[in-house]
Amino acid sequence: DHGYPELFDAVAKAAIPIIDTFTRQALANTVNAFAKMDHRHPELFDALAEAAIPIIDTFTTQGLANTANAFAKMDHRHPELFDAVAKAAIPIIDTFTTQGLANTANAFAKMDHGHPELFDGVAKAAIPIIDTFNSQALANTVKAFAKMDHRHPELFDAVSNAALPIIG
Repeated sequence: DHGYPELFDAVAKAAIPIIDTFTRQALANTVNAFAKMDHRHPELFDALAEAAIPIIDTFTTQGLANTANAFAKMDHRHPELFDAVAKAAIPIIDTFTTQGLANTANAFAKMDHGHPELFDGVAKAAIPIIDTFNSQALANTVKAFAKMDHRHPELFDAVSNAALPIIG
């Protein structure tokens, strides 16, 4: 418990009726604030998802990754949102940061939301920059691919080569 449940409930109650006026940044910030404080409000998360889906292709790469990650952290299932995130992310996946790639794959895996095209895109984008991943991002990426049983030998070879210097 974060100590401010009444405040977060009041924010949710005020936000839901006007959620369609929120910008992409306001939507992403709201979902992330609730997830960061571990404050569950299913009605708000459903409203945020419904408002985000029509404009998801305007989200930044960080906004896409953070939104998926926030829904996963709160274990709030919304398959239509995850499909929309994947559709928006795939064409720009090569512009994601290492953390964004790892967090996106991890969020989809945590929600058990299979999307092979997204996972292939993550792998394709990660391989050329795999040596810039930190150990946590490497572990999260491999874990996500393993959980989803998404085989990508080239990615796993690249991760192995990148991990060797880290593990000695």
